[in-house]
Amino acid sequence: MKEKPKFLLTQIQFNLSNLMNYKNRFSLCILVVFSTLLVLPVSAQKRKAKKKDQPNVLVIYTDDHRFSGVHALGNMQVKTPNMDALIADGVSFSNGYLMGAFSGATCVPSRAMLLTGRNVFELQGQGHTIPPEHTTIGEAFQAQSYNTHIVGKWHQDNASLARSFDSGDRIMSRGIYLVDHFRMPSWDWKKDGDYKKEEGYLLVYDTDGKVVRRPVTKEDKRGPTGTEKNGPHTSEIYAESASEFIMDYKKKDPFFMYLAFHAPHDPRQAPQKYKDMYPIEDIILSPSYLEQHPFDNGHMFLRDEELAVWPRTPDVAKEQLSDYYAIITHLDDQIGKVIASLKESGAYENTLIVFAGDSGLAVGNHGLMGKQNIYDEDGVHIPLVFSGNLIKDKGSKREAFAYNFDIFPTILDFIGADAPSSVTGTSLLPVINKEKSIVRDYTYHAYKQFQRAYRKGDYKLIEYVRAKDYTKKDGETTRGSRVTQLFNIKNDPWEVYDLSFFPKYAEQVKTMQKEMKEKAKELGDTKANIEGENFGFWEFY
Repeated sequence: MKEKPKFLLTQIQFNLSNLMNYKNRFSLCILVVFSTLLVLPVSAQKRKAKKKDQPNVLVIYTDDHRFSGVHALGNMQVKTPNMDALIADGVSFSNGYLMGAFSGATCVPSRAMLLTGRNVFELQGQGHTIPPEHTTIGEAFQAQSYNTHIVGKWHQDNASLARSFDSGDRIMSRGIYLVDHFRMPSWDWKKDGDYKKEEGYLLVYDTDGKVVRRPVTKEDKRGPTGTEKNGPHTSEIYAESASEFIMDYKKKDPFFMYLAFHAPHDPRQAPQKYKDMYPIEDIILSPSYLEQHPFDNGHMFLRDEELAVWPRTPDVAKEQLSDYYAIITHLDDQIGKVIASLKESGAYENTLIVFAGDSGLAVGNHGLMGKQNIYDEDGVHIPLVFSGNLIKDKGSKREAFAYNFDIFPTILDFIGADAPSSVTGTSLLPVINKEKSIVRDYTYHAYKQFQRAYRKGDYKLIEYVRAKDYTKKDGETTRGSRVTQLFNIKNDPWEVYDLSFFPKYAEQVKTMQKEMKEKAKELGDTKANIEGENFGFWEFY
């Protein structure tokens, strides 16, 4: 439910006998008007000052989608004509980043940062739960009289889901996960947030090829085992739902939609025609491809890394990359359908579109498969685009450093609203409007207790430690390696050439190590600050 706004004055008491002393009715009217303005909510006063025709806002969030997974951004083989069109019709950030994660499921903190506008050290724990004091992006738009709607993946708690949106459809991840894009359970929207496992359902094709729903049963085992013959792909389901909402929307107030795709997250499934677009033998591996990572980075053996055998031979890596490109191109077609619905309905003219990925992904880079690292493409470099008819400087790029938690304050700034006090991200609107060239002069990244990175100017320092870890399966262990890396990102964006051991860069490394420690203190990068963490990076550095 929407929270009631706080009033500047909770009560104004009038002395009726004094009112009788006013000489005329005009004076009395002035007093009444003034008093009424005093008790108006702050937000209401601001809304009155805004233009009447507030824009709709559509946030498209993709999963495990690295920066170079968009053709117009990375110039790789992947075909993404609809994403490319968003870039051509908007402003893209060349240095958009995820700050990091304290969970191997980096999607969780990434989405928590997007939804709260707070950095990774300011979340509650790993980001599974959003406490009421952290105003969500949905709540902020509700306060501006927007109708808020969600479609797709939700990685946080039910309470924050319920209070963030007025409506929703095809909600994912409410208790059953079958690891299969063609057999992914959905839940109908429930305003009370009381989602039960048994209420999940699958969308499948009947004997006539019609999409029907059926309950999830005990016979529905984890995949991936589904194909396009079983039922529609998650990307198709979410795009169709979003398009229907847009086409049917008749309300006077503008809408805010959070469209959270599950693709291109593994399993990297796509209809056969998309797989046929990327023959394995034709795939060109990235400059950072390696058969095996050169050292233990602290989290080498987990689900993401088990998706392919060691070593990652060229054939293995090409097959993985072929599948990655196929699911991205299929996703691109679905995004195209959503944009088409905006145009067909007439809403495109007054809709701000934000397109971003939630993390990078290795898929063979540096001998890795997953995103549990803080290399750029492999872990933290994301597409970040502000697009649509309302963006004037079309097809332009910005080099400013940006995080995904800057999206929240940026779009509020775009509609003329102040960000809630709980938001600590920075509006990028001055950069979009060319009023500023930067909003920060560095980025800082963290992955669990094993890795830290600091980027300033053209250089990026990555530090690894050998640290203690604990899992239920293995108990307490020691993992990782004490390694320093230095890359010139401008000249070496794929982070191939480590400069850290060259004497000419010794002072550069020393300076950046010192600055990184200072930034760690400023940001609150301590074990005590991360709820549930048993070990901290700086204990082992």
